[in-house]
Formats: sequence, structure tokens, C-alpha cells
Amino acid sequence: MERFRIVGISFDHMHMGDLLRCVQDHPDAEIAGIFDPDRSTMQRAIDTFGIPEDRVFTDFDTCMDATQPDLAILCAATADHADYTRRLAAYGVHVFVEKPFAGSVADARAMIEAVKPTGKYLAINWPLRWVESHVTAKRLVDEGMIGEVIEIHSYGGNRGPLYHLADKIEVTREEVERQKPTSWWYKRASGGGSLLDYLGYGATLGTWYRNGEAPLEVTCVTDETPGIEVDQHAIVVCRYRKGLSKMETRWGTFTDPWVIQPQPKCGFVLVGTEGTIASWDYADHVTVQTRANPEPHPIPADPLPAGGRNAIEYVLGCIARGAPLTGPLDPAVSLTGQRIVDTAALSAREKRTLPLVP
Repeated sequence: MERFRIVGISFDHMHMGDLLRCVQDHPDAEIAGIFDPDRSTMQRAIDTFGIPEDRVFTDFDTCMDATQPDLAILCAATADHADYTRRLAAYGVHVFVEKPFAGSVADARAMIEAVKPTGKYLAINWPLRWVESHVTAKRLVDEGMIGEVIEIHSYGGNRGPLYHLADKIEVTREEVERQKPTSWWYKRASGGGSLLDYLGYGATLGTWYRNGEAPLEVTCVTDETPGIEVDQHAIVVCRYRKGLSKMETRWGTFTDPWVIQPQPKCGFVLVGTEGTIASWDYADHVTVQTRANPEPHPIPADPLPAGGRNAIEYVLGCIARGAPLTGPLDPAVSLTGQRIVDTAALSAREKRTLPLVP
């Protein structure tokens, strides 16, 4: 079988480096090219992966024409996802979008419609989907261990998006403050803010845990920091047919959860009719209560299986087999998450509870 030719499109999001590493490590894939209008943003990847100059592009169409890729990894600013997806769809490639899904529900639907006629995949990657504890929690929910899920509590965040690069390389506090005034992460028009960055995790994985169920209405409150035009803290309450759920986003946690879990802990607590599951980010176990065994007890996290250890491996496997995307990567699941995000953002602006946007 010929190797999958994969291009990296836009380096706005620091996760591009992590995803290119997955490509480099995959035996049936290669980095066919990388593109960003600003060459300097690609230099770390060029050096890290030894990408030759004839595979580095600052013009989008030249990149696509020269590389003839099978799949494009998109790591653009959130507000640019729809435009880039339309441009990629015109080349008939599979499109892999690093979270969040889109700048709005309208953009998300436009992305789905742009890719649909090509017969190619549109995958929305949520890195927490590849955390062993959260995958184990989903297995236990599906097995009926806690009955019907009626509450989801999620707390998602980190010290801030500028504190780390690909591979979680640390950035100094002084450098973070220097970058804030010009970074797209802190621009409303570019899709910045903790709500758009992290609510999609809780909303989309929450939809996965609830087997696709959408809430009836959403209430959201965000902080307002002088000199910062986007939120850095949001609290969202969703009312479902049965039960309420709370989803919180935070830039400014005391520590990053992949190093030291902050307080509150980042992750999920799932409450069912017959038990509860606490699943913390990057933990090696989940903690469970059931009616039969109400004392909280650990269950070891399942190792991720071959073919499902990371998003690139999973999506390439689906393409090779012609299998549908499932879970958070399925645009239908992510669209429900986007509807929650849009409703929450509107609720915060209007300072009132709103029905879920269509």
C-alpha cells in the first residue's frame, strides 16, 4: 500500500507539532508538506522533523498542487476553520480539523456541506478523546455500570494557551505576557477565549457520554478582565430532558493538568442513576461508586488499543477500512457540541438562559 501523503495547514495552533509527530511515527504515512503564510511559525517543525525545503510552503495553492495530499491537518485560528475547509474540499482531500470545530454553528455546518460532495472524511479532533481514563469512562457508561447518565460535570483548562508549545515545551511567564497583545488566542474576532477553546471539550465529550443527547437550554456566565477582550473563565449550565450538567472552562489554572493536576481538578465527573464515575485528565484510573459498591473505588484505565492510540492512527485506519468516524471525531457529535458552545456564548452576552440554538 502506498503511504498516506499528509500536509499540515496553518501553524496557528500549537498542536500541529504533536500531530506531525504522530504522522512521522506512523509506518504508512509521511509529511508531504507544510504550509503557513508566515514561514517563521513552521521553523520548529522543520527542524524537529527534518522537513526538506521543497516541502515547505508559504502559498496555499502551491502547497496543495505540489504535494497532492491524501489528508490535510488543519491547525488554523478557530475563526478561519470554515474558509480553509472550503479551500481544502476543492482539492478533494480528507480534512482533519484540530479542535475547536469552528467559530460558529453556521461555520460548522458550512464545513460539513463543503466536504460532503467530495466523499472524503471531515474529522474533528479532541485530544482528550485519546486519554485512557476518559475512554475507560465511556466503556463503563456503555456497559451500564452507572445506569442512565443524568449529570456531567466537566472542568477544562490550563494556565493559558501561550504557556506551552508543541510537545508541551514550557514558555516563560514574561514571554506569555509579551505575546498576549498580538496573539489570536486573545482576539474575539479570531475565535479566542477560554470558552471557545475549552467548552467544546466538555460539550462534545459530554454529548459522547450521553450518546448524542442534546440539552434543551443553556445558561452561561463569563468573567470580564480589564484590558482582555476575551473571557478567561466561563461557567455553563445545561438543562437536559433529565438532569442538569455543569461545564466550566478556565485559562489560569494554578498548574497545567498534564504536569500537576490543579484544584479544581481537570476532567469529568459523570453521575448516573446507578452510580458515579470520576475521570481526571491523564489519570491511570477512574474512580467509581455504584449502588452495589457505594465506597469510591479505583478501576484501572484501559490501555488504548492499536489503531486507536492517537487521532492520526485512528483516522488513517478509518480511511483505509472505509469505516465511519465515531465519537467526538464524528462531525455530527461535534456539531451538537458546537451548538452548546454557540448558545453559551450568546447566553453570556445577553446575560440570560437560552434554548439550544438549532
